[in-house]
Amino acid sequence: MGNLLVRGATVLTMDPRGTIYDPGEVAVRGDAIIHVGPPGSVPEDFRADRVIEGRGLVLLPGLVNAHTHAAMTLFRGYADDLPLMEWLQTRIWPVEARLEPEDVYWGTLLACVEMIRSGTTAFADMYFHMEEAARAVLDAGIRASLSRGLIGVAPGADRALEDGVALVREFHGAGEGRLTCMLGPHAPYTCPPDYLERVRDQAARLGVGVHIHLSETEGEVADIRARYGCSPVRLMERTGLFRVPVLAAHCVHLDDDDVALLAARGVSVAHNPESNMKLASGVAPVARLLDAGVNVALGTDGAASNNNLDLFEEMRAAALVQKVARRDPTVLPAHRVLEMATINGARALGLADRIGSLEPGKKADFILVDTAQAHLTPRHSVPAHLVYAARGPDVVTVVVGGRIVMENRAVLTVDEERLFAEIAERAERLTGKGGAT
Repeated sequence: MGNLLVRGATVLTMDPRGTIYDPGEVAVRGDAIIHVGPPGSVPEDFRADRVIEGRGLVLLPGLVNAHTHAAMTLFRGYADDLPLMEWLQTRIWPVEARLEPEDVYWGTLLACVEMIRSGTTAFADMYFHMEEAARAVLDAGIRASLSRGLIGVAPGADRALEDGVALVREFHGAGEGRLTCMLGPHAPYTCPPDYLERVRDQAARLGVGVHIHLSETEGEVADIRARYGCSPVRLMERTGLFRVPVLAAHCVHLDDDDVALLAARGVSVAHNPESNMKLASGVAPVARLLDAGVNVALGTDGAASNNNLDLFEEMRAAALVQKVARRDPTVLPAHRVLEMATINGARALGLADRIGSLEPGKKADFILVDTAQAHLTPRHSVPAHLVYAARGPDVVTVVVGGRIVMENRAVLTVDEERLFAEIAERAERLTGKGGAT
């Protein structure tokens, strides 16, 4: 990888002080940042093997997608305009039963390319055949936290948990640390308390966290209350799941006690505004969660319920939905949303000591955004432009662990022509709609 210097760009560090250098420079040695500062401040003994001129560009930490199902790119557009449970039970779960391991590899690789192209450098994924997902992540050069999805009420639930444990043992820390793992119980309505207790115990033994869907719909909350006499959040407390680090996706339907409990137990929430809107799941109380001290990150959910993996769109949606829901235009200002997409996402993945901000000692995961465009001119506020006006295709260069994986909008790690051909063939086999227009 050598030494890399990016100079002349506007640098949003997303450090605790919110430091912005306009212009600034970032120096990288190997896979780590060694310096961030104003022009001409790089250490005298630093010699760059490669210099990127950043004039007209904004440099910021790579975005972190805190919840998705990457291989579901194969089902993009396949089952739209349905409520969640009908969508799952009548369309998604039946077609997923036909998936083969190689399908998951190619579907995940497509997701990786899509995320790289829109500035995401790390993501949290829950699915199955996750050894194939791991292979795709390693090939694409991106960073990921992987979880084998677990359905506790399904035949083979015990074997699935064994697979999840095996995934952690084989891939946690692989790819020079680019891969980490969690255990992935799907949700309280598919994983009974005794199963969740077993997941908790395994996570504690392995020293990893848990990635779970939680309080996504009103129906889920009503069902759990009818079965167990408490909310899904309270049920997780009862099972002891919060004794290990938890990344909880959605958290749309919460009461005040739920919010206080999530804050007290240090649970990270992955907010998925576009998926929640599309499935009519509701509006998550994001501002209330943040005010209570909950770490809230951003996710896209899978491409079958979004239908893209563009975190720039997710940032804009998150801000606007909270403003209209609260009838307050000051709620969720741009810089706070950028925190959700960067450093908060890093915390949710357990990686805040490594990524999420541009600081010496952290991994060199960052993106360059082209602001010399009509929809990003004039530059009154760079954070506001990134949240309210920028789009995924505005990203021109992506660096992960000091390695350039996309340069001048060309992905360097994947043969996209072959990728698209594989996806078309596999989608046709799975759904009969792969090549339809």
